[in-house]
Amino acid sequence: MVIAPGLLLVGCIQVAAPDKPIEINLNVNVKQEVVVRLQKDAEDFIANNPELFPQ
Repeated sequence: MVIAPGLLLVGCIQVAAPDKPIEINLNVNVKQEVVVRLQKDAEDFIANNPELFPQ
């Protein structure tokens, strides 16, 4: 059989854990949420105090 000698040439696959721990960097930008909250607070303040902001 011709296929059998070909199977002996197949390499071995090794799986090993890395030496260093896996680092996951989770820098999350929350600027948009803060700006929206401040904008809403400012709109409420202006609406509740129209005498401070004449048009």
